[in-house]
Amino acid sequence: MAGGEGSRLRPLTINRPKPMVPICNRPVMGHIIELLKQHHIDDVVATLQYRAGDIQNYFGDGSNVGVEMHYSVEPRPLGTAGSVKFAANFLNDDPFLVISGDALTDFNLTEIVEFHKRVGAAVTITLYRVPTPLEYGVIIIDAQGRVERFLEKPSWGEVISDTVNTGIYVISPEVLDLVEPGTPVDFSKDLFPELMKRGAPLYGFVANGYWTDVGNISEYMRATSDLLSGKVNLGEVGRHIGGGIYVEDDVEIAPDAQLYGPIYLGLGSRVKGGVVMHGPTAIRPYNIVDNLAHIDRSIVWRNSYIGEGAELRGAIVGRRCTLKSRVVVFEGAVLGDECMVDAGAVIHPNVKIWPNKEIEAGATVKSSLVWGSQARRALFGRFGVTGLVNVDLTPEFAARLSAAFGATLPKGSSVIINRDPHRAARMIKRAMVSGLPSAGVTVQDVNSVPIPVARYFTGVSGASGGVHVRLSPFDQRVVDIRFFDKDGMNLGKAKERSVENVFFREDFRRVSFDELGRIEEVGGVPERYYIQGFLKALNVQAIREAHFNLAVDYASAPTSLILPLILNELGCTVVALNERIDENKMSMTGAELLHGMDQLTSITGAVKADLGLRFDVGGERVWIVDNLAEKLTGAQVAAAFMELALRASGDGSQPRVVAVMVNQPRLFDEIAARHGAQIRRTPIDPQALMNATGDPNVLLAMSGAGEFIMPSFHRLIDAMFAAAKLLEFLATQRTKLSDVVATLPPYHVAQKRVACPWDQKGTVMRLLNEQYKDKIIEQVDGVKLQVDDGSWILVVPEPDEAVFTLFAEAPTDQAASALADRYVRVIEGMRS
Repeated sequence: MAGGEGSRLRPLTINRPKPMVPICNRPVMGHIIELLKQHHIDDVVATLQYRAGDIQNYFGDGSNVGVEMHYSVEPRPLGTAGSVKFAANFLNDDPFLVISGDALTDFNLTEIVEFHKRVGAAVTITLYRVPTPLEYGVIIIDAQGRVERFLEKPSWGEVISDTVNTGIYVISPEVLDLVEPGTPVDFSKDLFPELMKRGAPLYGFVANGYWTDVGNISEYMRATSDLLSGKVNLGEVGRHIGGGIYVEDDVEIAPDAQLYGPIYLGLGSRVKGGVVMHGPTAIRPYNIVDNLAHIDRSIVWRNSYIGEGAELRGAIVGRRCTLKSRVVVFEGAVLGDECMVDAGAVIHPNVKIWPNKEIEAGATVKSSLVWGSQARRALFGRFGVTGLVNVDLTPEFAARLSAAFGATLPKGSSVIINRDPHRAARMIKRAMVSGLPSAGVTVQDVNSVPIPVARYFTGVSGASGGVHVRLSPFDQRVVDIRFFDKDGMNLGKAKERSVENVFFREDFRRVSFDELGRIEEVGGVPERYYIQGFLKALNVQAIREAHFNLAVDYASAPTSLILPLILNELGCTVVALNERIDENKMSMTGAELLHGMDQLTSITGAVKADLGLRFDVGGERVWIVDNLAEKLTGAQVAAAFMELALRASGDGSQPRVVAVMVNQPRLFDEIAARHGAQIRRTPIDPQALMNATGDPNVLLAMSGAGEFIMPSFHRLIDAMFAAAKLLEFLATQRTKLSDVVATLPPYHVAQKRVACPWDQKGTVMRLLNEQYKDKIIEQVDGVKLQVDDGSWILVVPEPDEAVFTLFAEAPTDQAASALADRYVRVIEGMRS
């Protein structure tokens, strides 16, 4: 399988397909052919698509590498299975091996083929254990090796094993009968699940040895290092002259050069006097490393020149490059083919230089010469795109990011853009405003409104998406950029990956002058739309007649621009706290939040208010003090809200579903049971709550941490509407919140965190699933285990931290804490 474009390896793959990227003495695909020869497989078909001629010209008929080569060039991408079907005329009636031409491995292929024949498999999938399985297809097999389940590129909460699909298959020929010719079909997404449905013998073979997908720059560096270090059993890369130095013919090394292996020196290379070279380093053929140059853990492709006194530290230099004297190239930097770097220039870490670029003498390059700056492993995290302001998130970065988002949208479309009041959010938002029109997208700037208002307006305005920029509520040095889809919801994973692909490939859409998007100020319009829809979804008259007395803390945020108008319409008397917007209060510590809640509690009691309400700065979360001036937990508020909502929703003749996150206690199940309703558990992610409301039977969705969705208004998290709906419930049912809370079942929960290195999280999840298989009750997010006496423990791998969070419920607080502590010790034992 050699059709890979290798976009994550750019700029190395701009002038060659991914299988032709060299690792020491030959291309990646050349190493695969050597492995095939070791196992007496010498009839090879290469399926090609991107830059097919490069592979055909290099390997020819295969005689120069000792095999018989055939080529199948796809007219268009047909998927993994579709491309094999397209090449079926080269196959006979025997089982055949499918192997990637852009991965490095030394698996015992003979052993895999023999296993396939022994068990009578239709397909044998070669599996491998990896420490971080997120970017792979995870496959679960039984004790005999039969496949039980597929999981394509899981999140940490979905990881249940660390055995991943390597893309190496042994396939019986009749399997291809299920593939429609000329139709895009993927093995793992389409064909294998279909075989599972049909009950076909689908097996997995967990292989020992070495395997890595050479998918990005860091993996390419690691693969080179591993091959040089002898971790890959594919033979030596050259003639060993001692000290871990491997050379090909016609290599010259000056007597005073200092070389510390492992090092590979290709055909005709020259290492001049005073050079210091530390491995793992690969110097491809016909390179010159001039006097006093210093090379450390780097890769230099063929026909390049490394000038006198130049320094390479963990860098990659492409083909036919010239680095003149005293050039310094730092860790992770990549120079594409035929670049010229003049004397004394400095290339900073992780910078990518596209092919055929020239860098002036003495220049300091801190970002790509094309469009981009330093590459990040991933853009999106739990809170969108997040980073230190003016360090990770600079105006230049923000402009490129918005241009990448715009490139995924239709030309001529519009995007709603919003921010919080802080000057850091204002700076980043203005940079983003400049990026979108360059992609032909019109910006509708709503200035600064609560997040629910921006989401709602995005959904009703006909916009193709939205952006909200805020100071992180958890750290005032950090800015979060959240992207919305056309409905005002967070972008899905697939759309996030589309934005990342454009950003990392730097494949921005630059429209012509007459197609540039406009920048429009629409302040005041979103608020009117929102308030009209808000009031229409409420029983306004009932709330007015109740004459509620409220204490409201607006958190010095834009909620103070919207909610007072609504509460006035609802006839509420309000004692307002922090009503004036203060940009310096957009982020606060946990201690500051507790102090604010204590203040609200005191005032609620002093004025004998019916409720005390405190909103977060975005208007998406609310904390509540009841009419007895008691602070309620998030779970208590959610449970009381659910109780009131179910009372108000009729006699139960229609299906009623309440969505709550999987970490919430069982009191929600008890409340649902007494009203004949159903509970649907969701992952611990606000977007999952919003997705759950796509089911018309979902009456309500809640996080248990102050976030609510009432689909009767919109399918978006909105604390302001939740507070108003609570007033409606209390008014129409003529009750007090404290009376509702008194009816709630008791619950006892605990929460703990335990550190775990990233490369061990997959192993821990696999061991939990294997060792506690009989106790698993849910795998919505992480793994939830049933314990004796009705207790449960939920183990969730955090997506943005090297940490597991544990949630426990038990008959008492002490028992819940002890249960969480017990599983902290379990995880500590598994990770060691």
